[in-house]
Amino acid sequence: MDATSFAAFAAATSGPSAVVQKQRAQYTADAVQSATPVQLVTMLYDRLLLDLSRAEAAQVSADWAAASEQLLHAQAIVAELSSSLKIDVWDGGEGLLALYTYSSTALVNANIHRDVALTREVVGLLEPLRQTWHEAAASLQAEGRASTGSAPAGAGYGAAGGYGAGGASGLGGALGVG
Repeated sequence: MDATSFAAFAAATSGPSAVVQKQRAQYTADAVQSATPVQLVTMLYDRLLLDLSRAEAAQVSADWAAASEQLLHAQAIVAELSSSLKIDVWDGGEGLLALYTYSSTALVNANIHRDVALTREVVGLLEPLRQTWHEAAASLQAEGRASTGSAPAGAGYGAAGGYGAGGASGLGGALGVG
């Protein structure tokens, strides 16, 4: 195999093709557009913890460019969660906003100082919230099925945890769509 053939082979097999990437992006965009507000929050938390896991792995292997990319995306998700939080809807809103502010600052510092311990600290703070949101989503879905025979069409989700139902415009970007 000559160098040109090898380069073509490597390019073709090095990762998802443009078609596959486009299909994934469309699938994610469709999922975001059709999700309820509580589902959007769980999607954000899932992606946030994925970014943090990837950042931690990159930091451990001293791949600082990859770590920075993941940490910056995680910061964008925390910013989206913060900006969509309605702190006046429930008593815990201000505390959650403070946690997001702390997490954002820690992620900036983890990036600047290449500090994997800070990344791990943020994971420890946010993973329980991710789990709680998944439990809440499952509970709301089960509750809706029990009372109506089907899942509710967004009823009550806007106030769940004080997140607005402002649509998916900003959330799609935070999830990596578009």
